[in-house]
Amino acid sequence: MDSATTTERRQLHGMWASVAPAWGEHAEYADTRGGAMTARLLELVAPGPGERVLELACGAGGTGIAAAGLVGPAGEVVLSDVAAEMTAIAAARAAALGLANVRTLTLDLDDLAQPDQAYDVVLCREGLMFAFDPAHAVAGIRRVLRPGGRAAVSVWGPRARNPWLAVVFDAVGAVLGAPVPPPGIPGPFALVVDLADDEPAELAGAVAVRAEGRRRWFQFARDEVSAAELIARLLATHEVADLTLEEPDIEDIVRRIYRGESPP
Repeated sequence: MDSATTTERRQLHGMWASVAPAWGEHAEYADTRGGAMTARLLELVAPGPGERVLELACGAGGTGIAAAGLVGPAGEVVLSDVAAEMTAIAAARAAALGLANVRTLTLDLDDLAQPDQAYDVVLCREGLMFAFDPAHAVAGIRRVLRPGGRAAVSVWGPRARNPWLAVVFDAVGAVLGAPVPPPGIPGPFALVVDLADDEPAELAGAVAVRAEGRRRWFQFARDEVSAAELIARLLATHEVADLTLEEPDIEDIVRRIYRGESPP
């Protein structure tokens, strides 16, 4: 791995560490919003009693925590994330629920430092697109699965189908004077592919692969999370000197970009 990639990986890992407190604060909200996707992932892999489950890029751990009840006390769920700050939140949530069959691990999606054939199930809800080398990450997932193991992964669809986040990114970029995410850093739209056309079975070395697309609608009430708050959280991951924008200023930028106008 060259030095540029190492620097970019550190930058991305630092970003996830910096947003972890907000992830923890809104964990229940995120689980509710992602509930249908979590249910579908679990339906596809059907974790059973006594099985070992690995959740990658777990964030606050909602998907793995949902799997804990399916594997029962004889099974185990490992919640992993590249940011120790995230796994600490996931561990606290699991402990609060009294889940003795859940443990956490700091693990890089780009370097799955786990034994071969260690898990029956691997889950990754909206995380694979942040890998610098998704093909290598998928190969790692295949390696750690036992014979007969299953994996379920969800990634975001195209930017055009997610205008709310595109507007937020453009607004942050307008404040920073630079694109978001920065060049070389994988973002939520980094893995927009038609899996059926890209022969994922050959890529993953899997016996069978099923790909499907799903629509998920997000509706944000003003008293939940404002555009300004979302932007402020993203700005907090960058070194921005002497930033004095107030909420009305940020919301004006969002409105202008949404209308196709130039930011002030």
